[in-house]
Amino acid sequence: MSLYGAMMTGVAGLSAYSNSLSVASANIANVNTIGYKNATADFSTLLASASANADTSSGSVMASAGQNVSQQGLLQTTSSTTDLAISGNGFFVVAPSQLDTSTRAYTRSGSFTADANGYLKNSANMYLLGWRLDNNGNVPSDRNNMTLINANSLTGKAEATTKVTAQLNLQRSTATETGTYSLSATPPTCMANGSITADFQRTINVYDSQGGQQPLQVSFVKTGANTWKYEVTYQGDATTITGPNANVPSLIANGTATFNPDGTLAGIAPADGTGTAISPNPSVDGAFDITIPFNNSTVTAPKKDSGLLQQTVNMNFGPLNSSVGLTQFDSASNLSSSTVNGALFGSLTGVTVDKDGIVTAQFSNGLSQKVYKVPLATFANPDGLSAISGNAYTTSNKSGSPTISEANLGAAGTISAKNLEGSTVDLATEFTNLITTQRAYSAASKIVTTASTMLDELLQMAR
Repeated sequence: MSLYGAMMTGVAGLSAYSNSLSVASANIANVNTIGYKNATADFSTLLASASANADTSSGSVMASAGQNVSQQGLLQTTSSTTDLAISGNGFFVVAPSQLDTSTRAYTRSGSFTADANGYLKNSANMYLLGWRLDNNGNVPSDRNNMTLINANSLTGKAEATTKVTAQLNLQRSTATETGTYSLSATPPTCMANGSITADFQRTINVYDSQGGQQPLQVSFVKTGANTWKYEVTYQGDATTITGPNANVPSLIANGTATFNPDGTLAGIAPADGTGTAISPNPSVDGAFDITIPFNNSTVTAPKKDSGLLQQTVNMNFGPLNSSVGLTQFDSASNLSSSTVNGALFGSLTGVTVDKDGIVTAQFSNGLSQKVYKVPLATFANPDGLSAISGNAYTTSNKSGSPTISEANLGAAGTISAKNLEGSTVDLATEFTNLITTQRAYSAASKIVTTASTMLDELLQMAR
């Protein structure tokens, strides 16, 4: 090995340890960077082939940065529902730009917040991508069909009433109605038009598909031993509906309730608009369906998803032959309880993300709706990914192509909301690396100065 070769070896050492210092410095600088994976300085020898006379030519060294992308960082608890961490091998799929979702990168940095338009992006301005769920909560069949996740995609939500459950008692000793109950008479004699006084009635509010309240009044009148007529009338604006009986437009349902001698419900027999029993009787228990016939010409009429201006509500007065539900005991008539499903219109209050990556919108009326699902990408060799700015990665020949999977399936891992993955940098290790790098750099510099001194001696001999 010549003196010049020794000097070049020293220079190569200086270069290699400079690179090592850069790696350690980057690690220390990112000790608090969410999702950061520490890098390593990997040294390797560079040897030229031996000459013909067996003299070894000068050797050298080089250093390259290695990645520990597959290393799991510790999870740190936060208070934000859109802070996400992965326990497993997966990566979030992100887009560097809101306008370009076809260019994709992959990151473990899950500090997502909503921008001015509601789209979720992390601290590096990488936009989170996910699957938009259909009305049944299913993901697209094409798993690459991802879109930006918008936390404000729903402004509000309402839910139409489909079921009303009531528990009430009709007093057995109520005097039998002396008038003749007839919906087919002209004019009809019924409770809805006031020609017959109801023995008991209560108003129950139900909700339409737009989140508005619609008042329904349930009325009963005793017409015989253990026999009562019931009517359901609409108490809102009369022009809102078109009832089945043109002479009594507010009447939307009627029928007969009969009781056993012990006061329990024997049966419910719904009738049509003229009071004629519907045959065959669709009620096998104390439940029956009513249809609120909203008027097609009413611009405020709430439309269901099917486009029909009708809303069907199941009225349930409890099981037959039971004291639970509608009864006829000799105590004051009373509605003891009623349960109405559905909800008024509620505004969006926030979103939650579960371990499966399902993004659920929460509303002020207590309703919720699954809107998106966050996918995870896995790689055959995650340490082979190419790092880019923003603590993210792109694919390379070494990493292989991404496999898009659902969270909580296989090795992709689960998603933890209100958590962030901490940096994998160990400060003690990095400070030790700084010391050893500095010592090695000094030693390499001594090679250069020693070779220089020896060359000076050689030049002095030549004088």
